[in-house]
Amino acid sequence: MNITVIVPTYRRSRDLARCLQALQQQQRPADEVIVTVRDTDTETWHFLNSFDVGLLPLKSIKITIPGVVAAMNQGLEAACGDILVFTDDDAAPHPDWLKQIEAHFLQDDRVGGVGGRDILQYPQPWDTGTREVVGKLQWHGKVVGEHHRGVGTARAVDVLKGVNMSFRRTAIADLRFDTRMKGTGAQVHFEVAFCLALKRQGWTLIYDPAILVDHYSAPRFDEDQRYQFNAIAFANAVHNETLALLEHLSVWQRLVFVPWALLIGTRQSLGWIQWVRSFPREGKIATQKWMASMQGRLQGWQTWQQNQVNSADLRTIDESG
Repeated sequence: MNITVIVPTYRRSRDLARCLQALQQQQRPADEVIVTVRDTDTETWHFLNSFDVGLLPLKSIKITIPGVVAAMNQGLEAACGDILVFTDDDAAPHPDWLKQIEAHFLQDDRVGGVGGRDILQYPQPWDTGTREVVGKLQWHGKVVGEHHRGVGTARAVDVLKGVNMSFRRTAIADLRFDTRMKGTGAQVHFEVAFCLALKRQGWTLIYDPAILVDHYSAPRFDEDQRYQFNAIAFANAVHNETLALLEHLSVWQRLVFVPWALLIGTRQSLGWIQWVRSFPREGKIATQKWMASMQGRLQGWQTWQQNQVNSADLRTIDESG
């Protein structure tokens, strides 16, 4: 099986250098490495022109649309591999990364996606500890991530994490990352929509905590900053999650999800109860997060509804034509 690694990047040449060096050290070498770079990113183009690729089969793709979704979709269009592997420019895969990924695909033809753990290399006090439950979608619509904390053996999950995920070419077929995801950079939860679409088609997704990448803290150049609240970024993330879930959940699950999301929610998408719990600690910021969450939920619902209308119109045209 041929393996293509796709790395979206933007103005982080030092991080990209570390990522590419890690790819040069793989026990199972990649057959193709695609780096997607914005046309306006002169820093990265200059770096790539001077980087010693050695035996790394490196290809650079120019993109003109902002956001990780466009970058990854263009990488998919250009890729030749049977296995398509994704990581971020601020990650450094461990030497056995591709070897272990390939082993899972070779072991079972029903496996459509494989991912692993990202070891955070920056201090986040709330990210300590380990978790057995990783990458699961609960029946009422709560998405449990925790990929960076996963321990135990390899197991089937619902969602993989963008910094450490791979897919079988035949599973993806014509599927692409959802261009309706909001955001000008990270476009949080894009992988939720993609993974759930594969699940609906009957493919198995495997999370193996032994498949490792080191994940570093790198600068971001959009509204989504790691440690600063931004109402636009917060609402965008909630919109993306809401849209992905509404498309995946059954009718009765949506009937549960909507009131749960509005009344309870999570720390990343506050409902009323989460706002009450957060207010004594965060005060005004908690209120701003709650308002951004409500805006994101509404926008996600509107995007989903518009798609329902468009789909109905297409069916009507097909039936009358």
